[in-house]
Amino acid sequence: MTDTVKYAVEPKEGLYFALRIIFALALYLMISYTLYEVFSKLDAVQSAGITMVLVYMGAIMLFFVIQFGVMIGHIKGNGIKVNAHQFPEIDAVVTKQTEKLGMSNKPSVYILQSGGILNAFAARFVGSNYIVLYSDLVEAALESDPHVLEFVIAHELGHIKRRHMQKRLWTLPAAAIPFLGAAYSRACEYTCDNIGAALAPNGVKNGLQMLAAGRKLFKEVNAKEMMRQNYNDTGFWYWFAEKVSSHPHLSNRLEKQRELTLNPTPPKGQPPAPHVTDDHSRYMPS
Repeated sequence: MTDTVKYAVEPKEGLYFALRIIFALALYLMISYTLYEVFSKLDAVQSAGITMVLVYMGAIMLFFVIQFGVMIGHIKGNGIKVNAHQFPEIDAVVTKQTEKLGMSNKPSVYILQSGGILNAFAARFVGSNYIVLYSDLVEAALESDPHVLEFVIAHELGHIKRRHMQKRLWTLPAAAIPFLGAAYSRACEYTCDNIGAALAPNGVKNGLQMLAAGRKLFKEVNAKEMMRQNYNDTGFWYWFAEKVSSHPHLSNRLEKQRELTLNPTPPKGQPPAPHVTDDHSRYMPS
């Protein structure tokens, strides 16, 4: 099955993933060689001690697997599973977008109460994919702009389509390299925003603004002024906070989609807005 929708992959995603592969392979080889050298030169008592250390490390890894499994179990037991009989309008969006992305298997989608948090995430466990939509985000989108929900779902489907969870697991040792994991994650977020924009262009602007300003105030946000923050409100901590974060600043994500945020698709019957160029200087202070 091939893609029926075209989207742009953030160029740095491929670069950072390649770096993760290189570092992960190097660390895998280093660990394997070190273990071989250690075990080949130790006596029985020392080998038993090293073996015990490895057993403890395996137990720690198993603990994290169990913790993640418990989280998935919590979602299944306390969330509302979306299907043809439960929130069918949302299920229809998931089905349509899954098909447009050329995905053979539709993920399980759950709505989960989150205490007011406007968010969503994708997860993978034991070969199955999941999307969790926080209930407050779903409520806000359905009340104000259903296109927002379409954009959010498309964004999360993007993580599954691009196999981001598997790629992080395959290159897990590369997490030891400072900043690389966060950089790769941010690039993945940009790619998934592009996928969201390709599948739900009318939800991009309000979707990103809702994440920034909340379920009510997002309507009052001036997108151009928010983008201007990328040039006015800068400095070391602005830069550093993003470099250690798994997600880009929302003002940067908004600007990455500036063609849709400043030139939104007008309602039927209305003429399109004047085209906005790619000239970054329009955001600079005069």
